[in-house]
Amino acid sequence: AVNEIIEKIAPERIVVETTGLAEPEALVFNIQEALPQCRLDGVVSVIDADMLIRFPELGYTTRLQIEGADILLLNKVDLVNANQIEPLETKLRQINPTAAILRTERCQVDPELLFGIGRGKKIDRPRHQHHPEFESFSLGSDKIFSRDCFERFANSLPATVIRAKGFVRFAEGAQLFNFVAGRHELEPFETDRTELVFIGKKITAEKETILGALKKCEV
Repeated sequence: AVNEIIEKIAPERIVVETTGLAEPEALVFNIQEALPQCRLDGVVSVIDADMLIRFPELGYTTRLQIEGADILLLNKVDLVNANQIEPLETKLRQINPTAAILRTERCQVDPELLFGIGRGKKIDRPRHQHHPEFESFSLGSDKIFSRDCFERFANSLPATVIRAKGFVRFAEGAQLFNFVAGRHELEPFETDRTELVFIGKKITAEKETILGALKKCEV
């Protein structure tokens, strides 16, 4: 697909947005091998400052994403105390001493700072084995949900749920749902179904409890 874009459009730049579980080293190697006509400019990782404060123990994938970055966007700095930011930056530098660290709110940053990095290093085929640390499950439903009940449900999700997203049908209209480490947002969205996915550590064991609590919000 990328080769087709290059042949038909010949873009000056291609930005690849990965999933939150991507391993940069493997991605860089795949780009080197599959797209030799392209020059990999750099790897940018977004670090959630608020989540790093509340969940300071770094998982395997998160550490890889920090280690493999050329630029680290320390995002959501507006949600943490000012005196907590420098210790977070120190923690990141201990893992990756060469990456530039940019403080951001809602990832607002001058795009020119993210291009022209000129990453020169190439990497060999990754030798480590992937160690899945997250589990997920999803829900699809034609039901309509009570918004008040759903918001209480979102606020009471267990700490093992790190991420949840999707869209929900309410009586007053559908909403896009984003949940990260205990905080959630809803915004208008057009859909005629509820589709949700929950991601976290060892959450499969809690699937029935979570979905049972959500079912109580059906109207």
